[in-house]
Amino acid sequence: MELHNLEKFKKDRNKKRVGRGIGSGKGGHTVGKGQKGQKSRKGAKPNLGFEGGQSPLYKRLPQIGGFRNPVSKDIQIVNLEVFDKFKDGDEVTPISLIQMKIIKKVPSGGVKILSKGDITKKVKLNGFKFSNKAKEKIESFGATINA
Repeated sequence: MELHNLEKFKKDRNKKRVGRGIGSGKGGHTVGKGQKGQKSRKGAKPNLGFEGGQSPLYKRLPQIGGFRNPVSKDIQIVNLEVFDKFKDGDEVTPISLIQMKIIKKVPSGGVKILSKGDITKKVKLNGFKFSNKAKEKIESFGATINA
């Protein structure tokens, strides 16, 4: 046996019994909780969001106006079945959707076409974003996509 072969000796220790007098191994009457106050008392763990009697943040938020994600993108979605209202060969843009009263406005994130329904007119789509399935359906039918 050599020093580098020795295993570390583990000593099992009993857990310190808090609040059982000076001889218990952990302090006397304050038992590691400091002096007086709410946090020194028994069962004094306040609930999550407790702010010492002040109205908590989660209750104030509705009055403030809630939370808006600053990085979320505002995107208007439109399904393929909407393009049945146009004629064959028409060039469709987000502005033409507003003129047909299909959408109310073009948000900053643009207009995205999803694949619900089928396209039945050969229209030219210009200025849209597409889901992968919608792009497949449009190209397989024969309508054109301009970037």
